[in-house]
Amino acid sequence: MAWGLQTATMRPTISLKANSANSIRCLECRAAIFGVWYHTTRPESPRMALPTPARHNWDNGKQMELNGEQLTIEEVCAVAEGRAEAALAPDAAEKMERSRAVVERLAEGDAPVYGVNTGVGLLADVRIAPADLDQLQRNVVRSHCAGVGDPLPRAEVRAMMLIRANVLAKGYSGIRPVVAERLCDLLNRGVTPQVPSQGSVGASGDLAPLAHMAAVLIGEGEAQFEDVVYAGGEALRRAGLEPLTLRAKEGISLINGTQAMLAIGCLELAAAETLADSADVICAMTLDALRGTPRAFDPRLHAARPHPGQMQSAARLRQLLEGSEIRQSHITCRRVQDAYSLRCAPQVHGAVRDSLAEARRVFAIELNAATDNPLVLDDEIVSGGNFHGEPLAFQLDYLAVALTALAGISERRIDRLVNPALNEELPPFLAGHPGLESGLMMAQVTAAALVAENRVLSHPASSGSITTSGNKEDFVSMGMTSALKYRSVVRNTRAVLAIEALSAARALDLLRPLRSSVPIERARDRIRAVSAPLEGDRALDRDISALERLLASGGLRQ
Repeated sequence: MAWGLQTATMRPTISLKANSANSIRCLECRAAIFGVWYHTTRPESPRMALPTPARHNWDNGKQMELNGEQLTIEEVCAVAEGRAEAALAPDAAEKMERSRAVVERLAEGDAPVYGVNTGVGLLADVRIAPADLDQLQRNVVRSHCAGVGDPLPRAEVRAMMLIRANVLAKGYSGIRPVVAERLCDLLNRGVTPQVPSQGSVGASGDLAPLAHMAAVLIGEGEAQFEDVVYAGGEALRRAGLEPLTLRAKEGISLINGTQAMLAIGCLELAAAETLADSADVICAMTLDALRGTPRAFDPRLHAARPHPGQMQSAARLRQLLEGSEIRQSHITCRRVQDAYSLRCAPQVHGAVRDSLAEARRVFAIELNAATDNPLVLDDEIVSGGNFHGEPLAFQLDYLAVALTALAGISERRIDRLVNPALNEELPPFLAGHPGLESGLMMAQVTAAALVAENRVLSHPASSGSITTSGNKEDFVSMGMTSALKYRSVVRNTRAVLAIEALSAARALDLLRPLRSSVPIERARDRIRAVSAPLEGDRALDRDISALERLLASGGLRQ
């Protein structure tokens, strides 16, 4: 049997820069966050680290006011990526002044108040002299700067600063408004603290990451400004800012909270939502290329089991496949049903969607939650545990499981496209000259390796507490570890979907002159704009990398 290939018409180069990101919807901001570029003829190096953005651009003039009550995931993405500024709302400043008065009154009294006139952690029973209260706050910040590992990407640190400023704006922390205002100044002037990615156990919140952030506020630590890393004080000077002198309770209020894990969670949730939409499109391409049937997407069938995500994915798959010439060419075939990876796509993709929706609900609450300790409540200061990251850790672990399933079902569809025993008389491994050429054989191997890695990464971190602080903090969330693992799972899943897109587009090429539906042909054209048709074996790493960037931008989201 001979297999033919009709070369697709190459589309113009697509160039997407960080400073032209205003046209990108918030939930598609991942591409702009990292300043990605697409090129038709010369894709970037494979699996390269996506670059951090260049200098921030405020040309749309958007400014959001923080009051601790209304921050959204979309706004976090916008500020993280540099499309908006942040400022403290006037009513928030008033709330902060009222709670600050309570702190100052109690700091002058004889009663012990945790973190105000006492030590912290196991040393909470040690009383601090009034003359040393400011020094205590500096010491808290300095001593908690114990993080290790690669610095968090700029976007994640910016998201963390924004969320922390918003939490302080609620008025429960008892700190001066100037502290939250200075965090906004760092955001608006492009000063990004260098924050090591490792060292948080997720209770009392993300202590080490937030301490490295707070260190820059007092002129210590390190920060990036105009793409150069300086000592914290020098970065402030170059940005026209003065270091803060922390007063009673302000140091501990800066470092107690879940904002590091939440920052990663918000940005990667937005990325995963884009992948969930894209997965439906890519699955429809694969199903049509394998001459499958959309009968399993009958709305009556899904109404009988009305999970919201399942019904949404089924409806999208029906719409995506409608009008396909390929479908009409085998409408009378005697096959009764397709394999699970095709037939059960709504059930699997839909469960992923429902997991994303639940995480969005939890993250939205946490964005506007008081996670400090202790909290100023009316006229007293109450010590509690709102800093504990368990609600986020559970969601982050569950998201890693969900995305692992999305990558897993995608890899099974890739195998069906390339496996000569399963691919409905398409050429083995979609090669033009099987034997002489290996086609996409190794692309499926890469997908399998990534899925295997995801399986390891999806083991929950939240189930593995380790006691810290002399057994005072005897059960912790490990939520930051959950967040870092989840970030890797998202990237791996994006790569697997990129390989499926590459494979499905190749299979559709081989079915020419038959054409698929209008939406699927549109997706195929977008793929061909960054990955030329195969004309014999070639290195595929650049194609996969280019398609990862296309997916990150929402380019296959329909």
